[in-house]
Amino acid sequence: MRETISIRNGICTAPEHSMAQPVNFSMMEGEQIAIVGPNASGKSRLVDLIRGRWRLLGEGVKYDFGPDRRPPYKNIRMVTFRDLYGDVAGADFYYQQRWHSQDTEFSPFLRDIVPEVSDDAFRPDIDALLDDGNGGSLLDKRVVMLSSGERRRFQIAMALYDAPRVLILDHPYVGLDAPTRESLSSKLEELVKAGRIQILMLLSRDDEIPPLITHVVPVDNLCCGQKLPVGQFFAARHRSPELPQQLTSEKRDAILSLPEGIDCPNGNIIELRDLSIGYAGRTILDHIDLTVKRGEKWALEGRNGSGKSTLLSIICADNPQSYACDVSLFGRQRGSGESIWDIKKRIGYVSPEMCRAFQKPVPVINIVASGYQDFAGLYRAPLSEAMGPCEFWMDIFGVSALRDRLFTSLSGGEQRLVMLARAFVKNPPLLILDEPTLELDERNCRLAKEVIEAFCSKPGKTLIMVSHYKEDFPSCISSSFNLNRK
Repeated sequence: MRETISIRNGICTAPEHSMAQPVNFSMMEGEQIAIVGPNASGKSRLVDLIRGRWRLLGEGVKYDFGPDRRPPYKNIRMVTFRDLYGDVAGADFYYQQRWHSQDTEFSPFLRDIVPEVSDDAFRPDIDALLDDGNGGSLLDKRVVMLSSGERRRFQIAMALYDAPRVLILDHPYVGLDAPTRESLSSKLEELVKAGRIQILMLLSRDDEIPPLITHVVPVDNLCCGQKLPVGQFFAARHRSPELPQQLTSEKRDAILSLPEGIDCPNGNIIELRDLSIGYAGRTILDHIDLTVKRGEKWALEGRNGSGKSTLLSIICADNPQSYACDVSLFGRQRGSGESIWDIKKRIGYVSPEMCRAFQKPVPVINIVASGYQDFAGLYRAPLSEAMGPCEFWMDIFGVSALRDRLFTSLSGGEQRLVMLARAFVKNPPLLILDEPTLELDERNCRLAKEVIEAFCSKPGKTLIMVSHYKEDFPSCISSSFNLNRK
């Protein structure tokens, strides 16, 4: 059988990009492989070697794409989580961009930036990925108006325009709601059955492995494990012990012992009355009423594109349309003279868009400290009085060792933990966590949940959390609000 990709005892010549042991990897014709491992285990390093990004001693990487004689960079396409806010948004991206009408008006439509299809056999697959679920196409939307899940599907469709033979997907289900995850899996399975493409996935949780996967390569501690048939991999997995508690009792007690922090009025801290928001002729939120009282814990749910991020942009004072709406935050009517900083100082916030806005090569400690400035783009070293809280929350989330690393050098899961530390650093009365567990492995996801639960058990702490995974919500959630897509 033909080996599409093979590496024999591969040793990278660049130590900073090498694995801990020589790499042995093969992808046979017809195989669909999931590379599975915890955060910072070496999955991305391994894929860089597979793609030929770094030189290997000896024979290097061998490719055999059958009759397709195009070079590897044409036949292997990769979609990463960072693409979600990278190439599509462009170099001019800035946090809050999608909420400003002038940027919405001048942002290009997707159909204006897509290339020609290299192979018409892929056209039906591309069209299916671009279906907006309402009988239309994502191509009719402007770039900055895409939701997280819509961007992900668009990026996967874009990768197919070149008709590659191997498609590498880095956490392909990140940001997708359950029906869209199922739809994407079905579409990828159709691609595979048609023999047009082979799939290589990077996953942090083995329970995300879809039915189309035939083999699994486990990676841990920068070591590439033996490729296993998926059934054999799951048989071994089921013998693993139950995951223990991740937050120690000492750290939980330290969280509970924190001082009260920033003051917050009693009663209703969020009141949205008959809220309607629209852009470019499309209604995003339609006559929404929501009241959140101090100390409540809410789950905000809804399909991709239903308006969850737009709703949070109103609460976080990022959306200028809030001035034209009947909105009260922390006991004050919007537009009554308060500044956005009066609002933001009481909110700890993390979101996929915020992670995109922080893609700068600055030290991790500066990223965490920027939580005090409430503004994306300020990366000052922490003042002496802020150093203690920064180090405290970095220790809580297990990223103390990353203190002086550049943020852009971290894995996606490590970045998420750093951004969580940033959200907690000022001990805010209101936490708004928009998909905080994206790309986290099982252990770190449990750690994040336990930290959220401990923090929110303190008197007066309020939580609004978004997730497309029911199991990722902490047990303290007592109320939910579901948005329907318009």
